[in-house]
Amino acid sequence: MAKDDSFKKALKKYYSFYTGGFIAFLIALAILEQVGLPSKWIGYIFMLATIGLYAGIGIMSRTTDLSEYYVAGRKVPAFFNGMATGADWMSAASFIGMGGTLYLMGFDGLAFVMGWTGGYVLVALFLAPYLRKFGQFTIPDFLGARYGGHFARFIGIVGAVLASFTYVTAQIYGVGIITSRFLGIAFEVGVFVGLAGILVCSFLGGMRAVTWTQVAQYIILIIAYLTPVVLLSTRVTGVPVPELMYGTVLQKVIEREKVIFNDPKQIEVLDMLAKKIPPIEEKIKGLPATLEPERQKAEAKLADLKAQNADSKDIEKAEKALTAFPKTEAEAKEAWGKELTGAKTKAKAPTSHAKAFPGKDPWTDRLNFMALTFCLMVGTAALPHILMRYYTTPSVKEARYSVFWSLFFIFILYFTAPAYAVFAKFEVYTNLIGSQIANLPLWVTNWAKIGLVTITDVNKDGIVQLAELTLNADVIVLATPEIAGLPYVVSGLVAAGGLAAALSTADGLLLTIANALSHDIYYKMLDPNAPTARRIAISKGLLLIVAIIAAYTASLKLDLILSLVAWAFSIAAATFFPALVLGIFWKRANSYGAVAGMIVGLALCLYYLAGVKFFGMTPWFGIKDIAAGTFAIPAGFITIILVSLVTPPPSKEIQELIEHVRYPDIKGSVMRTQT
Repeated sequence: MAKDDSFKKALKKYYSFYTGGFIAFLIALAILEQVGLPSKWIGYIFMLATIGLYAGIGIMSRTTDLSEYYVAGRKVPAFFNGMATGADWMSAASFIGMGGTLYLMGFDGLAFVMGWTGGYVLVALFLAPYLRKFGQFTIPDFLGARYGGHFARFIGIVGAVLASFTYVTAQIYGVGIITSRFLGIAFEVGVFVGLAGILVCSFLGGMRAVTWTQVAQYIILIIAYLTPVVLLSTRVTGVPVPELMYGTVLQKVIEREKVIFNDPKQIEVLDMLAKKIPPIEEKIKGLPATLEPERQKAEAKLADLKAQNADSKDIEKAEKALTAFPKTEAEAKEAWGKELTGAKTKAKAPTSHAKAFPGKDPWTDRLNFMALTFCLMVGTAALPHILMRYYTTPSVKEARYSVFWSLFFIFILYFTAPAYAVFAKFEVYTNLIGSQIANLPLWVTNWAKIGLVTITDVNKDGIVQLAELTLNADVIVLATPEIAGLPYVVSGLVAAGGLAAALSTADGLLLTIANALSHDIYYKMLDPNAPTARRIAISKGLLLIVAIIAAYTASLKLDLILSLVAWAFSIAAATFFPALVLGIFWKRANSYGAVAGMIVGLALCLYYLAGVKFFGMTPWFGIKDIAAGTFAIPAGFITIILVSLVTPPPSKEIQELIEHVRYPDIKGSVMRTQT
């Protein structure tokens, strides 16, 4: 106990000095900016200093000890494990995307906040303490021991790799956006620059290095997230507490919406955009006959621009359009289908930020809201890289406390996200909409270079109407300091925070995949006698291979990647949650039921999301593909229960394992030595 207290005191001392040093670093950079340090150098300093810091922690935490590599020696105190879990959870999707999602979706975006925070209640009640009592290293470990044999373990590995890979690819995609914008390098290069920062932690020290790096990353990302919106709140309202003041600013946004939405110029633009829809529909309807005439139009347009000595940018745009012109009927249907969806979205009348369920069918909107919240909650409670974190605490009691601290540290960011969206929207609606296109703010030009902001003067009046502005959700948080006219050091800080969020989650996900392949397949299923050094070496090798594949996939800039992030929650929920919960709370659940339930849940989830997304399947009850787990999760529970009841019960040994996991001090437990 004295040793544990000494360790906790040392950690508090180290991270207190670290936090103070980071704040001093920010102040020094702010002073240097005021005396003339170029913004480009500020970006470089932030990126290099933070990645260098993470690398230093990774090097100091390197280990070849099996327990240290897989579960950080099971000695991470609850407070710090909560902070590390917060960083592990605060992915690029949360840090970069949450504020933007709420900006674009308004009330409907609250489903993400409710789902992602509510999931930790499920973790605390149903999973974390029991998994910690079980011990071992991975989630497939629990499935293999609880249900016996390798089949349940293998299905768990498939689910863990599938969910984690889709998620980690998006994190690396976020790294590419940040590095390309703030280092001035190509997106494809930025992806692999960020990859180096990811690998230096997880590759050298496994969970030990990742844990202590994630604590450092959480401190950076939460300071980075709060600083701009606190400064913005102070400037707009005079009160530096945006969480309390955003209701006042929301009222101002609503008043501004009435002016913008009813502007005759705005209505004119929407009408012009609506007229672009029928020609696109005719192109698609007339395929394949319309393919060649449309290609000839594109060629003629390019020739006319060259003949008229038009602006080089217009010529370059026409050349790119011709190069990317679809070559087959299938390509045309896909490309023009996306064009049609975009046109309909642009021509849609905007809705008030505070209006709940603004669609034509409020019942379906409500159903989708609840379905998405449900899938995100259950998915959060089933993500392997999050559940693995509770293996690292010293005891079951610490695991319970750790969930509380996890939720607290996550709450800080999510409680602030709605304020971020409202303050950013107030700035855009007040200072950008209605301004002269010839005198656009510098932030618009900067983010337009990487395609995240677009302004098209549809009615040629030289004024920015709302319908002429396209903002990618990812730009809201990253660009808010520039939108608000804050010093560039704040922009660099936000970029560093976004990078910390992406790197911390990517580290945890890569480790989950590598451990599932090296520990659960190689060691548990292929070579149970493998020495420790070989097991760790194989884990590191697999981690490197998976990281490179994920970075390459992210560098392709596929639109599908961001959809896959949301799908990862349904995939994890459908695969793991029923098997884990029933495995802990129902002794009668057996191997046959678990395997059948996981297969049914995963297969139904993939069938639904692929059918709705790619094959035009009519959504059941109007539920969108993003909430595919709505049907798969109950199907998993029902399948496990029914199959288990008609097949033999688990062995006495497995029932003793359940007793050990659920209750303290059960004598004779087969797993006592493993905890």
